[in-house]
Amino acid sequence: MFEKKKHKIKKITPDDSRVEKELLCPPSSLAKNGDATQSWRIFRIMSEFVQGFELLREHSLAATFWGSARTNPDDRYYKEAEALAAKLAKKDFSIISGGGPGIMEASNVGAFKVGGKSVGLNILLPFEQKLNPYTTQSLNFDFFFSRKVMLTFASEVYVYFPGGFGTLDELFEIVTLIQTKKIEPIPVLLYGKEYWQPFVELFEKQLLHKFGTISEEDMSIFKMVDTVDEAYDYIMKHVDFKANNLQI
Repeated sequence: MFEKKKHKIKKITPDDSRVEKELLCPPSSLAKNGDATQSWRIFRIMSEFVQGFELLREHSLAATFWGSARTNPDDRYYKEAEALAAKLAKKDFSIISGGGPGIMEASNVGAFKVGGKSVGLNILLPFEQKLNPYTTQSLNFDFFFSRKVMLTFASEVYVYFPGGFGTLDELFEIVTLIQTKKIEPIPVLLYGKEYWQPFVELFEKQLLHKFGTISEEDMSIFKMVDTVDEAYDYIMKHVDFKANNLQI
């Protein structure tokens, strides 16, 4: 009989401190021991914020693509992410992704092939993720939280293709920031109705109607689309090209 793999939860002791062991302990690129490692860890965090914001300042009009790192190049969503990114890049959009494989790579490929600006904000992981070769600018991050800040404030448009927990995490981050008015409403696209429709129905049935934990207005934060042209047209309706002398 097939046995499901499970993540093993370690035993917690009174002396455990995740701040000490997981946040302040040095990454592989830093010193291995001593009190100085904590200080260097903090400087590393600061440097990721500084480098990230300096890079993003160069991109006044950008679209960030989210989705699974496990999506193969022959998959429908890989091809459509590439096509949408190419169309946007031709309109002077910088295309920003998490820099890895799958949907992230597809969006970078689309921009790269048409000579557009293709940015990868990569996270160093022990598995699955390495920087794809289709970026014109990139940064590698040791810390998810600093990378997440960069990706959260990177763009004027966010496109979410089918993905895993990371994609959902970033979607809820942006939706929550718009809902709480921490950022202004911007185009947030859920690409692929076969994937996103059950989520939207869950939001409506459980959160909106049964528990009343969101409002009707909150359901308008995002737009579900199913084709490249539908996504492109929706984005174009929300861009004022004359404001920044951008390509029409």
